[in-house]
Amino acid sequence: MRGPPMTHAPENWMRPLGSTGRSVSAVTLGTSPLGTLAPETATELVATALASDIRTIDTSNGYSDSRSEPVLGAAVAAAGGLPADALIITKTDASGRDYSGDRVRASVRESLERLQLDHLPLVHLHDPEQFEWDEIAQPGGAVDALVALREQGLVGSIGVAGGDVRVIRRYVELGVFDALLVHNRLTLVDHSADALVNDAIDRGMSVFNAAIFGAGILAAPRSGITSYGYRPANEAVLSAVAALADLADEYGTDLATVALQTSLRDARITSTVVGLSKPERIATTLASARRPLPDELFERAAALLPPASAWLDAS
Repeated sequence: MRGPPMTHAPENWMRPLGSTGRSVSAVTLGTSPLGTLAPETATELVATALASDIRTIDTSNGYSDSRSEPVLGAAVAAAGGLPADALIITKTDASGRDYSGDRVRASVRESLERLQLDHLPLVHLHDPEQFEWDEIAQPGGAVDALVALREQGLVGSIGVAGGDVRVIRRYVELGVFDALLVHNRLTLVDHSADALVNDAIDRGMSVFNAAIFGAGILAAPRSGITSYGYRPANEAVLSAVAALADLADEYGTDLATVALQTSLRDARITSTVVGLSKPERIATTLASARRPLPDELFERAAALLPPASAWLDAS
């Protein structure tokens, strides 16, 4: 059964990954830009994360034109290997317009080789909304292939990761996935994924919340960014961001910290994925996660949520 949406700041930094017996940290390092970094920066970033309280790293077969996984694998090896209490989560990706069952199997093989692993604890079906439902969910297709990989033991758990919740809901309703990853849709200014996350929790799924800064605007609200979730932000969202930034100032903090802690305080969220490209951001992110802030701040922030008509997946 689902828990209450908001709780006090988490004391349980490590959370169970479903029934796998493995745990994930409350904050997961997102590595979408890793393949674009200088090798020494990427190595330092990963080593710094593994030496910190972050025990979970999120990547994907296709990130940075398929460069992120091999860079991550090399960085982990350079750091002395993956600690026993840490894990890497990845995602399958299409090759061009090929998202067949064969492509999913190839994607997993590629990920294992690039990451220098012999087992993947969790693999998400990535962005299936970019393809026709009948193509992905057909017998012998991408979903069936991922289920079979779990049954064969090559993959521990399987999840679905995507954007538009109106499409991703259909995949959750198949009842075969162990985890859900949503992005840009459970933040200070958008709750498009709220009902979907509740459904996932009721099904016993782990939930990962990504892109909690709306692709930048909630991390740097006064930088001139006028987009949210990779598209132009509407006036209701822009007004809410401005009001939230003022609210954060009132409490002597920054909006990025409020956005991060809002996700961490949500009892439904197994882990919050934060994309980082600078090693020094590891320490600042962890400091933000644990900065003491009053409940009143989050209650007032929740009251500034724009109406559902302003959300990315407004009906």
